[in-house]
Formats: sequence, structure tokens, C-alpha cells
Amino acid sequence: MARDPLHGVVDAPLFIVPRVMEGLRAYRPGLEGLAAAEFERLRRRLLEGIEGHPTRFWVLKQVQKSRDAVEGEDISARKQFNAALEALLAIVGAS
Repeated sequence: MARDPLHGVVDAPLFIVPRVMEGLRAYRPGLEGLAAAEFERLRRRLLEGIEGHPTRFWVLKQVQKSRDAVEGEDISARKQFNAALEALLAIVGAS
């Protein structure tokens, strides 16, 4: 049985103000291929759901879905994707 990557994550409320939503709308990290498409799906999920689920755990669950989707990409693409995720987490205050 695989270990849940979010096991032990400390949940916290996020303060989703208009500036956060504007940052999410504006952030385009310049990824390519599958990583770009998956990042856009994640960004859309966050834009559509974060106001209704303003918690660190919810955001990290969304991020984990996207990380799983790019698992088969080459190491360089995954590194770029993970760097973009770190910046995204900082925008929403979930890092």
C-alpha cells in the first residue's frame, strides 16, 4: 500500500482576497507540453474552487493530482513543473 503523500500535512486556513485571485489569474510560468496543460488545469481548478475551499489541505490535494499527472514526464520537465508549483503555492499562501 502506497503512503499518502499528504499524510501529516498541517491544515491551515488561507486568506483568499482579490489580490490572491488576481495573482492566480496572471501567473503563467511558461511550461511546455503536458506540464503546461496540467498546470493550466490546476490553475483553473484553483480559480474555480479555492474561494469555496480556502484551506491549505484542499490546495495541496489539487497540487498532488497535478503532480501525479506529470509523473511520467522527464526529470527536467518535472523540475520546471515543481518550481512553478512552488511559486503558485506562494501566491495562494499555502507554501
